[in-house]
Amino acid sequence: MAPKSKSKIPIQPVPEKRGYEFAGPLGAFGIVFGLPILTYVFFFVCNDISGCPAPSLLNPSTLSLDQLKREVGWPEVGLAGFYDTEVTLWTLSYYAFSLFLQVFLPGQVAEGVELACGGKLKYKFNAFPTAMIILSGLATGTYMYGAEFVVWTFLWDNYLQIITANLLISSTIAVFVYIRSFSVPQPGSANPELRQLAPGGHTGNPLYDFFIGRELNPRIRLPIPFVSEESRTIDIKIFMEMRPGLLGWTILNLSNVAHQYRTYGYVTDSILLVTAFQGFYILDALYMEPAIMTTMDCIMDGFGFMLSFGDVVWVPHIYNVQTRYLSVFPMELGWSGMALVLGVTAIGYSIFRGANNQKNRFRANPNDPRVKDIKFIETASGSKLMTSGWWGLARHINYLGDWTMSWAYCLPTGIAGYTIIESISATTGELQKQAVQTPESRGWGMIFTYFYMIYFGVLLIHREMRDEEKCHRKYGKDWDRYTSMVRSRIIPGIY
Repeated sequence: MAPKSKSKIPIQPVPEKRGYEFAGPLGAFGIVFGLPILTYVFFFVCNDISGCPAPSLLNPSTLSLDQLKREVGWPEVGLAGFYDTEVTLWTLSYYAFSLFLQVFLPGQVAEGVELACGGKLKYKFNAFPTAMIILSGLATGTYMYGAEFVVWTFLWDNYLQIITANLLISSTIAVFVYIRSFSVPQPGSANPELRQLAPGGHTGNPLYDFFIGRELNPRIRLPIPFVSEESRTIDIKIFMEMRPGLLGWTILNLSNVAHQYRTYGYVTDSILLVTAFQGFYILDALYMEPAIMTTMDCIMDGFGFMLSFGDVVWVPHIYNVQTRYLSVFPMELGWSGMALVLGVTAIGYSIFRGANNQKNRFRANPNDPRVKDIKFIETASGSKLMTSGWWGLARHINYLGDWTMSWAYCLPTGIAGYTIIESISATTGELQKQAVQTPESRGWGMIFTYFYMIYFGVLLIHREMRDEEKCHRKYGKDWDRYTSMVRSRIIPGIY
C-alpha cells in the first residue's frame, strides 16, 4: 500500500496591488481624524440638556464658546472628562464576554472562499446564539429591575466615556494588526497559515495602509486547551464586524427605550418601530453570519482603522441617533404614521428581497419556473448576466431596495428638532425640563436623525462603483455589452 502523500504547503504568490480609494492619503487623514470628531459632535450638539441642535448654533451672531459649552454639557474638567478608566474596563469586559462565548459556545464550522495563496480559511460561527445569551441576560435584568436596570442607566449616564472607550479599543486593534501585517510571508515563501495582504492595502503609504488595512484576514490563535482549532482561532475582522459593535447597536437602542420610559413613564410607537426595524436587521445579519464569507468586506478588504473604527464606534454610536433623539423627544406616529413607515419599508423590502431571490434562483437553476423566462447574456467565462426582470431595471437594483428600507430608521423622527425648556413645577417647586419643538428648532434636528439615510446612500454608491470595477475586470468586453443593455446602475432611468 502506497504511503499517503503529505498535504502541500501553500506558497505565497506575488500579492495583487490596486490604487487608492477614498481620495488616497488625504482622504484617509480626513477619515481617521475627522470621523471620531464627528461622532463626538453628534453626541454634544443633539443633546438632552439644551436641545437638538443646541440653541446657540441657530443664532451664530450671538454664539459664544462659553455659552455653547454650557448648552452641550461640555465636561467641567475639559477633555479629561471624555475618559473614565472604570467605564473603559466595563466596556472591555463586554468584549471579553463576547470573545468567551465565541470560543466556548458550539458553532457551525465552514470554509471560506479560496484565497489567492491557495487553500481556504475555516471559520466558526455562533454570533446568533451569542446574541441570544446576552439579550436574554438583559431581558432578565429588565424584568427584575425595569428601566432602572443598571446596564441601561450605565449606558446612558456614561455615553461619552463609552464612545472614548470604543475609540481607544478600535484604534489599539488597528495599530496591532498594522504592525503584525509586516510578518505576512514574502512572495515565494511557505504560507501554512494562509496569511496574505489585501489588494488595496499595501500601497507603501503608512497612513493610507493603516487606514484601509494591510492584511486581508488577520487572525490570532489563543492558547486555550481542550477546544477545537477553529474555536481558539479568532478572525479579528469577522469578530469585530459581527459581534461587539453590531450587537452593541441594538443594546444602545434598548438603553434609549429604557431612558424614555424613565423620563416620561411610557414608550412611544416611534421609538419601538425604529428599535424593531434595526433589531430585525441586526439579528438577521447575526443569524445569517456564514453569508459574510462571500461579502466584499471578507474577500477583498483588508482590516485596518476603517473597519475597526466603523465596526465598534461608527455603527453603534451613529446608527442609534434616531432612538436617542426619540428618547428625549417622544413622538407618537399614530396608525397613519405607522402605516406610512411600514409601507415604505415594504416597498424597499420587496425590491431588495425580490431582486436577491431572483438572482439566487437563476444561479441555482435557470430552468426554475419562476425565472425561466428571464433574458440573459452569456459571458466568455460561462457566467450568465440577467437583462430582464429586476436585474434588467438596474445593474444593482438590490441597493435601491436596501436604501429605501433605511428610510424606516429616519422617518419616525418626523420633521426633527427640539429645544429643552426649563420651568418650575407648580406642585413640587422643583426645576423641570421639557423637550418642545419651537419654530426655530423645527427641521434642524433632521441633520442628525436623517444623516444615516444620506450616509448609507453614499456608501451604497461607493460600493456600487467598486462592484462595477470588479465586474469589468472579471468580464471585460462582456461587461461593456451588458451595461449597454442595462444602462441604469441603481435607480432605473435616473442613475
